[in-house]
Amino acid sequence: MARNRASVVPPLAIIGALFFIFGFITWLNGTLIPFLKIACELTYSQALLVTFAFYIAYVFLAIPSSLILQKTGFKNGMALGLVVMAAGALVFVPAALARSYGLFLTGLFVQGAGLALLQTASNPYASILGPIESAAQRISIMGICSKIAGALSPVIIGAVVLKGATALEKQLGGTISRAGKEALLNELARRVVLPYLIMAGALVVLAGLIKLSGLPEIDANQEAVKTGSNEPAKSIWQFPHLLLGIAAIFCCVGVEVIAGDTIIQYGRLQGISLDIAKNFTSFTLIAMLAGYFIGAVTIPRYLTQQAALGICAVVGVGFAGGIVLTHGYVSVLCVALLGLANSLMWPAIFPLSIKGLGGFTEQGSALLIMGIGGGAVLPFLYGKTGELLGLQHAYIILVPCYLYILFFALKGHAYHANAQLKYAVPVISKQPS
Repeated sequence: MARNRASVVPPLAIIGALFFIFGFITWLNGTLIPFLKIACELTYSQALLVTFAFYIAYVFLAIPSSLILQKTGFKNGMALGLVVMAAGALVFVPAALARSYGLFLTGLFVQGAGLALLQTASNPYASILGPIESAAQRISIMGICSKIAGALSPVIIGAVVLKGATALEKQLGGTISRAGKEALLNELARRVVLPYLIMAGALVVLAGLIKLSGLPEIDANQEAVKTGSNEPAKSIWQFPHLLLGIAAIFCCVGVEVIAGDTIIQYGRLQGISLDIAKNFTSFTLIAMLAGYFIGAVTIPRYLTQQAALGICAVVGVGFAGGIVLTHGYVSVLCVALLGLANSLMWPAIFPLSIKGLGGFTEQGSALLIMGIGGGAVLPFLYGKTGELLGLQHAYIILVPCYLYILFFALKGHAYHANAQLKYAVPVISKQPS
């Protein structure tokens, strides 16, 4: 059905609010890594299990999420996802009181599970609320909401949980007794209790508002996708561009998380104090915001989605080389500027990958959400590589990821099972569920 601006803006505003939540919670990980490293007395690679626990939930929950959405509908599924995220936030309370790293990781996994459900539902909304050719523009606008929240969250939460971190580290490294050290660490761990209680309450309220909203329902089964022989497609595996897109999402999220969640520790390696470095994640997200604004203006008027994706991949290779070849603030700046390279990758890869799936849109979206597992695997691989080569030279693992994304932009997105494939586009139903 034809969609005018008046019909598209209200649902986009609701999805924008959800993307704000995505960004705020997701980019807290960059602050939680140094916080938990101190509070739970971890090695750096152990601390990177924060990203592993959070993002691996997408791998396990993406397919169940699509099944849940088939039962609940997209709107009710999003409300359920918010409630699950609230439950994950509440797990932080006993985790902090017991100073248990295992419980912290459990809470992060539960939050990731809720986000898997939300992401599986919300990204198709942003993609199909208008022409598929301009989907990257709409997802860029959603990304602006996400990254504004992501830039704010490390500053807000960091000011609470990492307040006076440099002085605290000096105390812990001094001639303090074991009992005194335990008292300091317990006090530090409990700093997260109030912020996460507030977060849980806000998520429950937002779930209620989503439930009561007039958000329309997606009907992805209006028309079967047919091949050039006029036979309906029988399996999601008949779409090679989707399968290649899953790998592209894996690389995209992995490099994005590495850039945002390792920059604080890398800044410290370059001799910068934690009191300063604790805000570096925000700089990466500000660079991403700049890229999103560029995408919102240029796509599709001046650039196609695939052209923007290719440019971002080339820029990413350049900045990855800059990290390895420079030192000090310049090298840290190159990490932050990876945000610019990463900004338009998800907005371009997602719509290019689900294009033409028709009734398979829910399944395709779920498989793409599974690709977010790259945020679990690649940062952990970076940490292990850093133990062998040093954290600076470990950034070299970004290069093959960007090169694969470049391949997807140039060739992979166009690999369809049949050149005469007739695309069907899922639609928004006329009545909200």
